[in-house]
Amino acid sequence: MQKNINIKNKRARFEYELLDKYTTGIVLAGTEIKSIREGRASISESFCEFNDKGELFVINMQIDEYSHASHFNHKPKAERKLLLQKRELKKLSKEVKTSGLTIVPLNLFINERGLAKLQIALAKGKKLYDKREVLKDRDNKRNLDRVKKNFNN
Repeated sequence: MQKNINIKNKRARFEYELLDKYTTGIVLAGTEIKSIREGRASISESFCEFNDKGELFVINMQIDEYSHASHFNHKPKAERKLLLQKRELKKLSKEVKTSGLTIVPLNLFINERGLAKLQIALAKGKKLYDKREVLKDRDNKRNLDRVKKNFNN
């Protein structure tokens, strides 16, 4: 079992412009938390959405089945409820409905008390030209660093 569990969604920062960040708890079954503690989870294709009762769920989060479990194992891609305060849920719901923003998970981690937490962000989708700009800036920075390194040697 790993000590530090920190599962990131690397595509989220590239695909979306992040506006607000929140840390939420997750409702998990026993085998789900054991699998997360082994580092066998993925949030790369997941997103969050509200149900008709106003509760927030994470959809498409992959938590692999626990290796030492019997037939009482969990479903790998089940919807999992996120735990936030009511005022935060109302604020997020209003933003999603009025502004057309989306909620994406950024980071799945285990806190110091041993609880699984998910960092989510209110995000706005980037346009294609914004993504190209990010790639171009990254490439220019890499070339500049390479020139600086060769110049110093």
